[in-house]
Amino acid sequence: MNIVGYGGGTDSTAMLIGLWQRGIPVDRILFADPGGEQPHTYVYLDIMDRWLREHGMPGITRVWYTEKNGQRLTLEQECLRSASLPSIAYGHKKCSLKHKVAPQEKFCNRDPACRAAWSRGERVTKFIGYDAGEGSRRDKVAERDQRDAKYRKVYPLMEWGWTRKDCIRVIQEAGLPLPGKSSCFFCPSMKRREIRTLYHRYPDLLARALAIEDRARPNLLTVGGLGRSYAWREFIEADQARAAISEVFSPEDLSCSCADRTEEKEEMQYEFSHSGPADAARPPG
Repeated sequence: MNIVGYGGGTDSTAMLIGLWQRGIPVDRILFADPGGEQPHTYVYLDIMDRWLREHGMPGITRVWYTEKNGQRLTLEQECLRSASLPSIAYGHKKCSLKHKVAPQEKFCNRDPACRAAWSRGERVTKFIGYDAGEGSRRDKVAERDQRDAKYRKVYPLMEWGWTRKDCIRVIQEAGLPLPGKSSCFFCPSMKRREIRTLYHRYPDLLARALAIEDRARPNLLTVGGLGRSYAWREFIEADQARAAISEVFSPEDLSCSCADRTEEKEEMQYEFSHSGPADAARPPG
């Protein structure tokens, strides 16, 4: 039983192509949707789903977090309800564990094929898209992977020696556009140029992100806002006024930083040329 946790980004897209090229069977492809991915990611999911089915692979199954009453709870709803920011703003990863990892785990726990494999004493193989330059990420979880009685973790891109550049090349050679970066539109890890993209291309999403920040700010003691050391609202207002404020602008922010990294610039070409509708003091999760 082979499962792919598809993240909607460059590495996991290239991994799926590589698995198809090598004839490695895949039984399930899961995408955990926190409900706030950026528009280009939702557009790309449809593109990739079509490519997968055309090449004899399973389509993408979308999963998400649900409460005990069965109602879906998005990360945006959770932040607004608790008047707090995504947990990564506070240095935690609870939002990813709750809205990315847990929904996939719940799906597998209920999936008959997974349950059958476990009943036979087998482990389900889970393919993970870390590229050849991310050995440290794998090393951090190596001991935990070995103890996992349910899953056998496999890192194909590392086995194949595929770097980020290789992943980009493979996607392009497959005739697919590049997926762009996958993240929530209110993710505290977003770069300043990405915040500017929201301002210029998706003002409705920026307004929703600022609503999360505004609601949380009275409770913030250790962080300034969605920018961690600063508030997005202050950044946008300063950017509009072309003014510099402490800890918001740095020299590389005076111009778009996407020109600083060739690989990142290539990845973002799809994001900036396509658009589509998005789905609708203690960290949430």
